[in-house]
Amino acid sequence: MSKVLPNETLVNPIIPQRADPWVYKHEDGYYYFTASVPEYDRIEVRRAKTIQELGSAAPAVAWRKYDEGMMSANIWAPEIHYIDGKWYIYFAAARTTATVEGLFDHRMFVLENESANPLEGEWVEKGQIKTKWESFALDATTFEHNGKRYLVWAQKDPSIAGNSNLYIAPMANPWTLAEEQVMIATPEHDWEKIGFLVNEGPAVLKRNGKIFIAFSASATDHHYCMGLLVADENSDLMRAESWTKLPEPVFTTNEETGQYGPGHNSFTVSADGSQDILVYHARNYKEIEGDPLYDPNRHTRAQVFGWTSDGMPDFGIPVADSRIVGR
Repeated sequence: MSKVLPNETLVNPIIPQRADPWVYKHEDGYYYFTASVPEYDRIEVRRAKTIQELGSAAPAVAWRKYDEGMMSANIWAPEIHYIDGKWYIYFAAARTTATVEGLFDHRMFVLENESANPLEGEWVEKGQIKTKWESFALDATTFEHNGKRYLVWAQKDPSIAGNSNLYIAPMANPWTLAEEQVMIATPEHDWEKIGFLVNEGPAVLKRNGKIFIAFSASATDHHYCMGLLVADENSDLMRAESWTKLPEPVFTTNEETGQYGPGHNSFTVSADGSQDILVYHARNYKEIEGDPLYDPNRHTRAQVFGWTSDGMPDFGIPVADSRIVGR
C-alpha cells in the first residue's frame, strides 16, 4: 500500500460526532461532506480542499426537520450527489412518536439544489422515493453504469424476518424509481445478525471490471462491521444472481487500534486521484451506556486502502486515532 501524499495526510478522527459520513469529490476541486448529526434534527453540508480540512470547515444547514409529521424525527444518513448539473441530497426521516414503530418508521426523501455551490442557493424538497412497500427504508445511494442510473438502499420487507435488506432499482429521474426493486442482499451470516438482522449503508465502488457495494451489518455497537457485494460490470445488475456476497466481513472492530464498530462508509480519492480512500465512522471505546443510536461519539474517520492482485479492495484494519477527542 502506497504512502499517503502530503496534501492528503489523514489524522483521525477527521470530524468528531459525525456518523454515516459521506464525502464526494467534485470537479471544482472541493470535497463535499454530509453526515448524521447527533441531534438527528437537520442536514448539514460543508466543503474543503482536502479531506483533513473538512474537520474545520464551517457547515451550512441545508434543511431542518419539521415539527410534526413524517419528516419530523430521526434525520439519518444524508448523502450528497451531483447529477446532471444539479445537487441532490438523499436522506431518511421518520415521524414524531414515542413508539418503537416511530423510531423505525423511516422513509427516503430527496432534496435538489441548482446552485453551483451547494452551500448556497435553495434546497427544494422533491418528495419521498416510492418503493414496493410503505415500510422502514433508509440509506439511499445512487450510481451510474453504462448510461443508466441506479438506486441502492436498505428496506424492511414485511414478509421477511429481520430489520433490513439491500435493494436495487433503475431510476427514471433522481427521485423516482423506473422499475420494481430487486433484493440483492439479506442478512444470512452470523456476523450480519448480531443484535439486529441488518444489511444497510450501501456504498458503490467501480473498479477492475467489477462493481462493489460495501455495506454495514449488525447492531450499531462494537459488532457493527462492513461486508462486500461484488458483480461483474457486464452482468445484469437487476438480477440478484449477478451479486455475490463475500462470506466474511471486510472491515471490523480492532481492539489493538482502539476502533469499535467501523462502518457506514463512503468512498473517495486523494486530491490527485491516485489513491483510494475509505471514509467511515467508528467509536474509540467499546462499552456504551444506553441505546447505541443515542451515543454521539461515532466519529468520521478516513484511511487509504489498497487492492489485491485479483482486483479486490483491501481495506486493512481501522487505524488508530492520531488525535484525542473527548468522550
